[in-house]
Amino acid sequence: MSGSGGAPGIGSGDGSGDGAVELAERFARLARALRTAPTPEDAQERVTLYAVATVPGCDHAGISLIDRHGGVVSVASTGATARRVDQIQHEVGEGPCLGVIHDRFVCAVADLDTDDRWPGFSRRAVAETGVRGLLCFRLFVEDDVLGALTLSSATPGAFDDHAVAVGTVLAAHAALAVTDARNRRRAAELDEALRSSRDIGTALGILMARRLVTRDEAFDLLRTASRRLHRKLRDVALDVVETGTLPAAAAARAER
Repeated sequence: MSGSGGAPGIGSGDGSGDGAVELAERFARLARALRTAPTPEDAQERVTLYAVATVPGCDHAGISLIDRHGGVVSVASTGATARRVDQIQHEVGEGPCLGVIHDRFVCAVADLDTDDRWPGFSRRAVAETGVRGLLCFRLFVEDDVLGALTLSSATPGAFDDHAVAVGTVLAAHAALAVTDARNRRRAAELDEALRSSRDIGTALGILMARRLVTRDEAFDLLRTASRRLHRKLRDVALDVVETGTLPAAAAARAER
């Protein structure tokens, strides 16, 4: 039996014309939901929920991504079972999730109890989670491999060709959503950095003019005030921009 819940308005599809239209509508809703996700973490969580509600046979879903150091880490899941399936693969260094990241685009496992491709992983996964069927997809955008989407089921042979097709489309949405959310976060961080730089630069100019000091001396005043007040440098700079001088407590100490 496949899982349900977590993604309103999503049901099971079939290969009929009506089923195809319904499936298309679901993915349209998914695309909108992912586009409005405020953070990469939210986007990843939404993908796992939609996976369980949309891919036939799927009981659990998890996402693992390649980190900045080249390692693979679990970043989202529908629960403890999905997290443990991913963790076991990372611990033993083998499994279909790692396989799709490094060697192939899709990997289907009918029954972990009889599959002998990753004995260390399979034995532990069955014993510790009860998972029998697995379906893994590479998450990528052009040549940029992001990680993997892992779907699992307690039922052997749960994933048929239709499940593979639906999962493939879902994985494509997931990869685009993760990339888009990351880009939006980077843009926001860059904008914040630019605002901070501008505020600090303005504060330095004010202190240089008011105190007749050099740029380096003005920066030292800001840095000292930040340390003594236990506040961020940019927050102290904002005070200077708004008031025309250092915060009173820091200014008094600076005069000593």
